[in-house]
Amino acid sequence: MDIERFKTEGKEATLYHSKEAGSPLIILNNYSGDGKTVMEAAENPERKDFSLLCIGNLKWDHDMTPWYCPPVSPDDTPCTGGADEYLKLLLEEIIPECIKRMDGTPSHISIAGYSLAGLFALYALYNTDVFKSAASMSGSLWFPDFKEYVFSHKMKRKPEKLYLSLGDKEAKTRNPYLKTVRENTEGIAEHFREEGINVTFKLNPGNHFKDAALRSAEGILAIV
Repeated sequence: MDIERFKTEGKEATLYHSKEAGSPLIILNNYSGDGKTVMEAAENPERKDFSLLCIGNLKWDHDMTPWYCPPVSPDDTPCTGGADEYLKLLLEEIIPECIKRMDGTPSHISIAGYSLAGLFALYALYNTDVFKSAASMSGSLWFPDFKEYVFSHKMKRKPEKLYLSLGDKEAKTRNPYLKTVRENTEGIAEHFREEGINVTFKLNPGNHFKDAALRSAEGILAIV
């Protein structure tokens, strides 16, 4: 596997090159790690070829969130709403630098993410037309006012495919924020279907932290 690493504005990017020039490029914003476990989980000799750009060293509660949200638990930190700022960096510097390093132009660019990065993946569709498809795995769609944002705004580009997944135990909590995640995710999925978008929704066994790499790989393979 041909792997290349670079940094932009402190963000650490790992590019897993496709075998064939012109294959799709998937952007994966990642909480930790360089995407190796996700690529290993996605290995299948029959799968479609793609390049993966995994971006780490993110200010997670800032870069991945669209607006302010107070701490959702006593030991948590607030989300500070830096998604617009990070999206600008992604579009203007990180992705162009990635494409310079690739053999040929990607057939399309799509975006994926887990947890808050899944929230960001959907938010990005409303603020840029760069991404052809998106995958949100265990996305933080409990985020205050995000469902209302989706229902009241139009995407810059209607995606060809949308993949949403969730653990079947994620909403089983007393936390007033997190317990809305399944209702919100299913409501958003249905809204997208009504918009004529090809939506896949998968309910996985387990809580938010179970099989994150495998769930991420499944989402990526669904939008390649």
